[in-house]
Amino acid sequence: MIRNFILRTLDKYASKWIVFFVDLFLVFVSFFIAYFIRFNVSFNFNVNNLLNQIPFVLFFAVVSFLTVGSYKSIIRHTGIRDAFNVFIASSLLCVLLLLAVTFNVFFKVIDSFYIPKSILIIHYLVTTLVLILSRFIFKSFYDVLSIELESIHNVLIYGAGESGIISFGALNRDKKNNYDVIGFIDDNKNKIGKKIDRVKIYNPKLITKEFIKKYAVDEVIISIQKIKPNRLLAITDKFIGLGIDVKIVPALSKWIDGDFNANQIRQVKIEDLLDRAPIIIDNPIVQREVNNKVVLVSGAAGSIGSEISRQLSLYNCKLIVLIDQAESPLYDLQQELIQKGITNFVAIVSDVRDRFKVERIFKKYKPQRVFHAAAYKHVPLMEKSPYEAIKVNVLGTKNIADLSNEYGIERFVMISTDKAVNPTNVMGASKRIAELYIGCVSKASKKTKFTITRFGNVLGSNGSVIPLFKRQIENGGPLTVTHKKITRYFMTIPEACSLVLEAGTMGKGGEIYIFDMGKSVKIFEIAKRMIYLSGLRYPEDIDIKVTGLRPGEKLYEELLADGENTTKTYHDKIMIAKTHEIDNSVVKIKIDDLSLNFDKLNNRELVKLMKTLVPEYVSNNSEFEILDVRPKEVNIK
Repeated sequence: MIRNFILRTLDKYASKWIVFFVDLFLVFVSFFIAYFIRFNVSFNFNVNNLLNQIPFVLFFAVVSFLTVGSYKSIIRHTGIRDAFNVFIASSLLCVLLLLAVTFNVFFKVIDSFYIPKSILIIHYLVTTLVLILSRFIFKSFYDVLSIELESIHNVLIYGAGESGIISFGALNRDKKNNYDVIGFIDDNKNKIGKKIDRVKIYNPKLITKEFIKKYAVDEVIISIQKIKPNRLLAITDKFIGLGIDVKIVPALSKWIDGDFNANQIRQVKIEDLLDRAPIIIDNPIVQREVNNKVVLVSGAAGSIGSEISRQLSLYNCKLIVLIDQAESPLYDLQQELIQKGITNFVAIVSDVRDRFKVERIFKKYKPQRVFHAAAYKHVPLMEKSPYEAIKVNVLGTKNIADLSNEYGIERFVMISTDKAVNPTNVMGASKRIAELYIGCVSKASKKTKFTITRFGNVLGSNGSVIPLFKRQIENGGPLTVTHKKITRYFMTIPEACSLVLEAGTMGKGGEIYIFDMGKSVKIFEIAKRMIYLSGLRYPEDIDIKVTGLRPGEKLYEELLADGENTTKTYHDKIMIAKTHEIDNSVVKIKIDDLSLNFDKLNNRELVKLMKTLVPEYVSNNSEFEILDVRPKEVNIK
């Protein structure tokens, strides 16, 4: 606060005339110093003569400074040229004094105005040194204040409990960043109005735009351990609405060696604002199930597949076989793992649609566990390409599942989607057919345990709304949302993959595991929060454009189909979907026929066939809506 005042004062009042009079004062001081030095560092001189000579010295100093203009430079930007101007001004002063003294000696105009040449020379040297040095000292002083001022972060700490006090101490100890804690905020009425180390605790209701402006608050740091998501959401919404940054202190478990440092404070991320508690997996059973095993991951270069691969690399797998048809992303994953010093893996460019090539991989590496993440997942694209959706999502899954069964794989885990539930699009229906096929082979398998995991959207996955919104914000907007009421379930990629690994250790085979996704979230609200978290305002800086539902898209996603319910597992975030019993022999025959004849059918015929296999599939906002085909061949009990 003191530094603020000093700098504001200097900027307001440090005009050229202040510099001018300071220079005159230094000339006056230098004249005293010259006498003092001349008389052997003593006061054995006539003080009256000195006092009589001062007015003349100052007069000629005024003439010199006005002539040269050395006082006009901006002191805080002093450079070599400014120092040279000072040198010229002091030299002119010395010359004028020498001429005046010489003139007075010859004409004796003023008796008391006689200055020894030795004093004039000493005065010239001292004046030059003092004037130049004073400018650079003032510049350095200003630079130090400016640097400190620019780095000052006026902050409020939300939470006056133990975590808040620890955060306060960490901010005060931080040397790299200059934090100035304006106050604490707390909901506890017993704390409001009191002080912690002379810093006041405020009622949240008092934190208004006027308060923020008055104290120049830059950011609010939320320091509450085990804060509930809905409360974090409310706090964040309030402060981003006031136009200030919101940061958060990480959970105690993430403190470095149990200690908290200011550099651990981070920005609030969109993942924090999903109104759901994060899922933390720490299960030794997973380690036991994959240690010293050969594990194959299909679709390893995708968002889910790559994260499964990363998490598997943390265990002592004998070998991780990564296969994907996308060459560049697979190469990126390969290099990432190599950079981490991981060597127990092999990356192979291969396509799950190519049974011959995949079978060669099975023969060579003999995997014991398979995580099948390869899939086409973009709803609008697959709505235009049913052929590709079936070829990858259904027949690709069939290839991997059949080979897993033939080669006696211990466990096969398929990654499905909530869009397979009561599907309204080709992509969801193709994933549901894949689920049905896994159910069929699971019933017939004697050794391989087949497992399906079903969950919603993952934050940050390729093609998801979060990366799209980030790109749109970088480009200046607008953000595009298909419908103002559209909602989706979300979890982070690491959370989803941790649960996939966990579910891969459960059950006897044939189960569909549903993950607890928390509450569904409005995409429109996510868009607004992302704008605010980017330091911008909606709609002033960036607007949100509603474009209308895309082909195959529905407003609300579901994790359970009509008539399905769940049973609990030992993990509170993983449940088993209890589904309709289906005549597996009939379904398998249908899918086998599809495998043999699908390349002879056009898109409309393929969608008709999909609707016979998935009776709950009703096209939405699509060219296939008119196809109202209901199966008679499939026996659903």
